[in-house]
Amino acid sequence: MKAHDGMYIGGAWRPAAGTDTIAVVNPADEQVIAHVPAGTAEDVDAAVRAARAAFPGWAATPPAERAARIGALRDVLAARKDEIAETVTAELGSPLPLSQMVHAGVPVLVAGSYAELTAAYAFEERHGNSTVFLEPVGVVGAITPWNYPLHQIVAKVAPALAAGCTVVLKPAEDTPLTAQLFAEAIGEAGLPAGVFNLVTGLGPVAGQALAEHEDVDLVSFTGSTAVGRRIGATAGGAVKRVALELGGKSANVILPSADLARAVNVGIANVMSNSGQTCSAWTRMLVDAGRYEEAVALAAAAVAKYVPGERVGPLVNAKQQARVRGYIEKGIEEGARVVAGGPEAPLATGYYVSPTVFADVTPEMAIAREEIFGPVVSILKYEDEADALRIANGTVYGLAGAVWAADDAEAVAFARRMDTGQVDINGGRFNPLAPFGGYKQSGVGRELGAHGLAEYLQTKSLQF
Repeated sequence: MKAHDGMYIGGAWRPAAGTDTIAVVNPADEQVIAHVPAGTAEDVDAAVRAARAAFPGWAATPPAERAARIGALRDVLAARKDEIAETVTAELGSPLPLSQMVHAGVPVLVAGSYAELTAAYAFEERHGNSTVFLEPVGVVGAITPWNYPLHQIVAKVAPALAAGCTVVLKPAEDTPLTAQLFAEAIGEAGLPAGVFNLVTGLGPVAGQALAEHEDVDLVSFTGSTAVGRRIGATAGGAVKRVALELGGKSANVILPSADLARAVNVGIANVMSNSGQTCSAWTRMLVDAGRYEEAVALAAAAVAKYVPGERVGPLVNAKQQARVRGYIEKGIEEGARVVAGGPEAPLATGYYVSPTVFADVTPEMAIAREEIFGPVVSILKYEDEADALRIANGTVYGLAGAVWAADDAEAVAFARRMDTGQVDINGGRFNPLAPFGGYKQSGVGRELGAHGLAEYLQTKSLQF
């Protein structure tokens, strides 16, 4: 794979301050495919200074012009979608059809949504004798994960640019090649120098330097709750704004009136997508006691279609593979019943894990409480709706979920009582304009749509 040996700072590729590099490994065959620079605090400082210098000009750019540049970025991403998909497949291991449809396709939709939103957004409002101005926060430090490498970048960078902010991006070290492609797209789209900057590197070095930098006004982070806590504490000490999209343990609640076969099949597909490496995946399937064994049989049959190396890719690295296999072993130790899969590696090469379904799971088990981040589904039994709600809300997380019922009204009534940020009703489709983010320890703030744009704005009122 093509890789740049420098950082994208001030509109150009510049040599890194240090000589250390990061190996990029294809998780499907465990081969090194590229090396990228391991950025230092010096690289981060140069990128932040470039972003700060570019901020006044970009903030003063009329929204219509900012919208046009974001639209141009969307067009570049669309034109390069095949290259993007191949790159994501190489460094993440995602099956190519998924990379084409989701990893390359969704960012185009999101960028396009911000091009349209920016042009129509009310950055100035009149209330009585006051004019309220919504102004850009300033320099944004964006720290993105590896599981949806381009989507997570666009979901942060597009609204930040729409607001008039400038950005320094530190992508995950496992998937830096996609971030480098995005930097190339920024240049092709004609964004002014310094408006977007890229520093590749390790989280404890480059990521920490970015979060702690005194000239970064807002840190937007997606990743684990543990790291999110540290970033939140750092930002709090500096009275700096944060947006945190963290972990999840989402419930797929199948009410007694639902089409059970459809709910189970869609639920399994939801978790198996991206090899279970999705923070919003519906990893807890809740089924009423009267239909429980039927649901277990349906789930076992459904997951058999997801063959490792074909419909299910590897996990991102050996550490993640070991973590997920460890959770499967933990579930067995706790007394859960394996009805599909198990801890054994399905292939000799690559960081694969067998798609696994557990039955007889209780809410107290680790596999029902903790985020596994792999192709593992836990099926839990409930006695009535009150019990289902107790189980659904019984974790520290509240990121997403699903509810199935005979009609939407019944499902909506249940979903309104769930402590979670986003719920799909009877298989509701992805909407790039819907706000995404969590309750409780799943995070602070929202991404996507107008709510995502608002994260990068601050409010000023003039009375006259």
